[in-house]
This record gives sequence, structure tokens and C-alpha cells, in this order.
Amino acid sequence: MSFILLVILGIVIGTIVIALGGGGAAFYLGVLTAFFNLAPASAAATSIVTALPSLVIGTIIYIKQGRVNFHYGNQMLISALPAVIVGALVAPFIPQLIYTWLIAIILTALGIQIIIKQRSTSTKNKTHGKFAAAMYGVLSGLMVGIAGLSGGGPILAGLLILGLDTFNATATSSYVLVGMSFLGSIMHMTNGSIYWQAGIPLIIGAIVGAFIAPLLVNKLAKSKRAYLVQYFIAILLIFMGIKTLF
Repeated sequence: MSFILLVILGIVIGTIVIALGGGGAAFYLGVLTAFFNLAPASAAATSIVTALPSLVIGTIIYIKQGRVNFHYGNQMLISALPAVIVGALVAPFIPQLIYTWLIAIILTALGIQIIIKQRSTSTKNKTHGKFAAAMYGVLSGLMVGIAGLSGGGPILAGLLILGLDTFNATATSSYVLVGMSFLGSIMHMTNGSIYWQAGIPLIIGAIVGAFIAPLLVNKLAKSKRAYLVQYFIAILLIFMGIKTLF
């Protein structure tokens, strides 16, 4: 695949995942495995390293816009970081089939829960919120540590379920993923080589996308149909959960 095409893919993926609060490692992982047939360890290491620079840039812009909820974000980050380490340590001992089914069930369930939450007017309990934030952080950290995924699904879904505004949730999710992706990059670089031939153009494109995404979020936030983004995220999570099995 040509350098220019990889840059364009990076722009598209970077824009989408930063706008939706995901690290995009799963998307990069798909490109790397589909077009370059990389070994799992190398693809996982390359994907998570590729996602990190755009996440940092997108998060800095979101912080300047005042969209990051540090209260929930820090709760999730504190619980997620140890889970990344645990996940990386136990990864060699977990059968791939079992992990695949767990991820599929978790992502699908979270997507369904977002839809239910969107249609419900029930209020959230603060104690439950604190516990739930930690739980989503652990789930996300395990996804990063075990499979090299960004872990954005549980984080974003958790923030939406806890009641954050759609775009504050995406911004806060990006903030949490910076810390996890940084730690995940370190853990996975020791286990698999980085395929820089594909990684560098993807990173360049993703950085461009990271500047575009916050502008897109600002535009969407002013729309009267901004609530539809939550349904889109829910459907995307369900799709990714089902796709995991095939």
C-alpha cells in the first residue's frame, strides 16, 4: 500500500476516532492485519503506538475547549492503568477464543445499554457512578493490556451511561486513552516489533485528523440532532462486538 494512501487512511481514522472518543487501535489493527499480514504481536504494538500521537493532540485541544471531565476521567484512569499491566502479564495464558467472545459480549452489551440509557430519564447515584467509572476503567485497561486495543469502547460507553454529554464524553474518553495508550505502548513494544513502514504514514495522517476532529465536534455539538451521535456510537459498538467473532 502506498505512503500517500496510508496517510489518507490515517486522516480518516484519526478524525473519526478522536471525534468519537476512541483511540482507534482496533481500526489501525484491521489495516495492518488486512493489508500487511503482520503477526499479532507486531500488529498490536504498531496499532497502539500509531494511535498515541493523535490522541495526545486531540486531548490537548479538547482540554482547551473545556470539554474534559477530569472527575470521571481520573477515576477511570486510576483503575485502568493497573489493569493494563495485569492484562499484559496474563495475556499469554488466556485462550484467544475465550477473550474474543468476552470482548464481543462486552461491546455489544455496552452498545445496548447506551440505547437504553438514551431512552431513559432515570437519574444516577453518585456512589454507583464512582464504582461504575472504576469498573469501566478496569474493562478498558484489560482490553489494552491483553490485545493491544485502545480500550475506547468501555470508556466512552461508560461515560455516556454515567450521564455525560455526548461530546464531553468523547473528549474525556480521549483524555483517559492517552494514559492507557502510553502505558500500553511501552508494554507492547517489549513484546513485538513496530512496523514503522506503515506506522509512520498512519501517524502523520492521524495527527492531521486529530486537528480536524475537535472542529467537527464543535460543529456537531451545535446541531439540534446531536443526540443521534449517541445512537451512532451505540450501533458502532454493537457492530464491533459482532464483528469480533468473524
